[in-house]
Amino acid sequence: MTGPFGETSTTDDVLEGVDLSGKRVLVTGVSAGLGVETARALAAHGAHVVGAARNLEKARKATEPVRAAAANGGGIELVELDLASLASVRACADALIAAGEPFDVVIANAGVMACPKSFTADGFETQFGTNHLGHFVLVNRIASLIKPGGRLVNLASAGHRFSDVDLDDPNFEHTPYTEFGAYGRSKTANVLFAVEFDRRHKARGVRATAVHPGGIQTELARYMTEDLVNSLVSSINAANEKSGAAPFQWKTIPQGAATSVWAAVVAPAEEVGGLYCEDCHVAEIQDNDELRSGVRRYALDPDNAEALWAKSEEMVGETF
Repeated sequence: MTGPFGETSTTDDVLEGVDLSGKRVLVTGVSAGLGVETARALAAHGAHVVGAARNLEKARKATEPVRAAAANGGGIELVELDLASLASVRACADALIAAGEPFDVVIANAGVMACPKSFTADGFETQFGTNHLGHFVLVNRIASLIKPGGRLVNLASAGHRFSDVDLDDPNFEHTPYTEFGAYGRSKTANVLFAVEFDRRHKARGVRATAVHPGGIQTELARYMTEDLVNSLVSSINAANEKSGAAPFQWKTIPQGAATSVWAAVVAPAEEVGGLYCEDCHVAEIQDNDELRSGVRRYALDPDNAEALWAKSEEMVGETF
């Protein structure tokens, strides 16, 4: 069954009747929230999950429900990964390559959101460096491990609507920094990375897609004050009222992770490859500021995607 599913569908809904026995899935960010639920749902249906996290002790505790739910041969193992350090990213990738065990799916789930201006260990603006460049290096280094017929799922966000990428000033050296402007750039980059990765790998049967999980209250919003959250929700509701859309509602974590697993193992690859999905369906291009759903045209632009790839290679000092 591939649908119909929607904004209230959960991971258990979309995976009902799906047997993932023998599948191997890499999920980044399994120490909280969506990453844990994604891993739980996959392992419960027989998948072997390789969960990546910066803090392994925290991840071990957080993934106890994953081990408890595992069935039909499913399970989880943990690997260390700090996306804000390319040394850590490369060490993780090298270890996975050395192990030589292929993946059916890679879900680039980890990320940070709306943090104060700061920089990664390599001097990149934190949100762009963590959300995009860390995954860019990891995924490209292990791309040979993704089986023909496999998929890459990048967790993007409706937050990509805040900003296109700025390839002339990715580290805000000349541009005034705003938390959501930087978040928007990094989330647009997540979509564009999927677009270009899909173009480069679809000939061998590997497809890539980007997904928006929806608004969920998780640790991702740790830097946001209650007033900021309320202000953001109010602005969304004002836009929704103007466009005739329903008021904003938070998703539960199982609802938020549903689009990730749907795009990873349920939706037909040819229907989601190179595209952006939300609420368990492919989103339409939407340039209307009054509508909160849909994907911005610049986030799917192939020339923009190719330019971001080249700039990312330049920034990390590595060619893929």
